[in-house]
Amino acid sequence: MRPGPQMRESALETIIGAAVLGVAAVFMWFAIGNGTDRAEASSGTVELGARFNSAKGINVGTEVSMAGVKVGTVRNIRLNTERAEALVTLAISRDLVPLDDGTTARIQSEGLLGGSYINLEPASGFGQIEPCPQGEELFGESGCGEILYTQGSVDLLTLMASFASGSGDDSSSSASGSYDNTMSSPEDDAGVNTDSPQSNGSVSDTEDEPAGETE
Repeated sequence: MRPGPQMRESALETIIGAAVLGVAAVFMWFAIGNGTDRAEASSGTVELGARFNSAKGINVGTEVSMAGVKVGTVRNIRLNTERAEALVTLAISRDLVPLDDGTTARIQSEGLLGGSYINLEPASGFGQIEPCPQGEELFGESGCGEILYTQGSVDLLTLMASFASGSGDDSSSSASGSYDNTMSSPEDDAGVNTDSPQSNGSVSDTEDEPAGETE
C-alpha cells in the first residue's frame, strides 16, 4: 500500500520541524556557552578604586600593570564634582587581591609618542586593600576597595619646558658671575700696590739719612 499525499506532506512537515528545532538548539547552546565564558571571565577580576587629581591620558580599557605585566584594565572613569577629582574604577585580577594598603597607583606614559597606563607599585603598610563587600559601593563613606596613594599624569611637554627655562636661567647667572669675577678693582687700575706698604717707607728712610764724613 503506497502512502497517500497527506501522509507524505505530514512526514515532510515533521522533518522540517525537526530541522528547525535542531538549529534552535545549536543557537541556544552557543548562547549559553558564551554567557558562561563571560561570567567566568568576570569572576576572575575584582573592582578596586583610585582617586586622581588628573586622569588625563587614560580611558576605559587602559591597561593596568605591575612590574611590566598586565594585571587588569580601567573599567570606568567619572568626575567627582564636589572635590574636582577623577574616580577611576579598576578591574584587577583576583589573584593580586588583597593588595597592601601602601600600594601606589601611578599614571605613567610610555614615551612622547606612546600612550598612558596605570602602574601599581606595591608597598607594605598597616593593612590590606579588600574589595567592597556585598551591599557597599566604591568611593563610599567606608572607603572600601580604594587605593589610597595615587599620582596623576604628568605633562611631558610642560616638564621639558620647565627644565629648559631653568637651565637657561642657570647659564645666564653663571655667565654674569664670571664677568663680575674678572672685573678689576679701581686700585688695580690705578697701579697702586697695596700688598707691600713698606716700600715707600724704605725710600724715605734712605733720603733722610745724613751723608757720612769722608776721611
